[in-house]
Amino acid sequence: MSLQGKKIILAVCGSIAAYKSLILLRLLSKEGADVRVILTGEAQKFVGKLSFSSLTQHEVLTDLSPDSDWKNHIELGLWADLMIIAPATANTIAKCATGVTDNLLQAVFLSLRCPLMIAPAMDLDMWAHPITQQNISRLNSIGVEFVPVGYGLLASGLSGEGRLAEPEIVFNKIKNFFDCKKDLKGKKVLITAGPTYESIDPVRFIGNHSSGKMGIRLAEAAGKRGAEIVLVLGPVHEQVQVSDNITVCSVTTADEMLEQVKNYSDSMDYFILAAAVADYKPEFSSQEKIKKSEENLIINLIKTADIASWVGLSKKERQKLIGFALETNNILQNAKDKLYKKNMDMIVINSPVEAGAGFGYDTNRIDILKKNGEYLSFDLKSKRELANDIINEMLKL
Repeated sequence: MSLQGKKIILAVCGSIAAYKSLILLRLLSKEGADVRVILTGEAQKFVGKLSFSSLTQHEVLTDLSPDSDWKNHIELGLWADLMIIAPATANTIAKCATGVTDNLLQAVFLSLRCPLMIAPAMDLDMWAHPITQQNISRLNSIGVEFVPVGYGLLASGLSGEGRLAEPEIVFNKIKNFFDCKKDLKGKKVLITAGPTYESIDPVRFIGNHSSGKMGIRLAEAAGKRGAEIVLVLGPVHEQVQVSDNITVCSVTTADEMLEQVKNYSDSMDYFILAAAVADYKPEFSSQEKIKKSEENLIINLIKTADIASWVGLSKKERQKLIGFALETNNILQNAKDKLYKKNMDMIVINSPVEAGAGFGYDTNRIDILKKNGEYLSFDLKSKRELANDIINEMLKL
């Protein structure tokens, strides 16, 4: 697929690698992309406006304009199909992560209606610093895609990670973005995510540590692939990347989650039950805060609604059910029992005892077991990448 007619903002920051953005611009232009270039003040110390304007036949943008063009950042944010920052310095990544708006690039970023891609470039210690990695994780959580840095000789004379990826690699990443499969177009997918909270009294509850990250990444990935998504989301702090084809239904308890699943069940093609639903709830919930006393507190617990069992019993032949199993022992056998007992078509297995996996992490390591006996193992990788792996296997059912 060519990039003919695709509207791309190329933002260039102050880095010794800024000259590579000219090569990237040439590659984009040759493929037919309509590119507008933003140079930061620091970038202009490394590369000049004339080279970029000659390649794009457009004025190079550098400042928030105080005159009649003061809305240029808003107009650019509405115009583009994709914004790519290449090279992106640690400073610019930090500003994006915290919402600092002191130049045109940052103002356009906060006005964007399209996806953002970032190709970092910095010295190895800056790249490895926990603050930089936290900023990257924060931007990742709202859907910003990063081009992996290269390894090699750096401007400091040191050698290691931090080099701007070669222009051809960045270009291919952009091509892949626009070539994204729409293999779920016309399909409807219901996804549950996050924990449920079961009230003990107005200030206490039974719950778990689920962040909802895996389910949210699944919703975003399926949405990008053309599906119409209903995301039934428990109480989480994780943000969902906004999309016209994702409907979010916020719930708190297992009963509320089941009610929403029932409301939408008839029209769905796929159910992906990634939520960590509390298995038990207090038989009685106090309307007032329970005061501490000298006596031990005994709470009688009863089972919560079994959402997976309800879907497994109710689903039509055309509908597919994908479940999750978080296990700490007898992992494969417990997952296999759950798969058949609840009439699932596929189950995703993970363990919270593995490093970098389970609740709260941006990464995970999973296995997949299908009803036909097929068993697949996946390496530790980002939940965003695993979301597409899960969808790929779901579509083979």
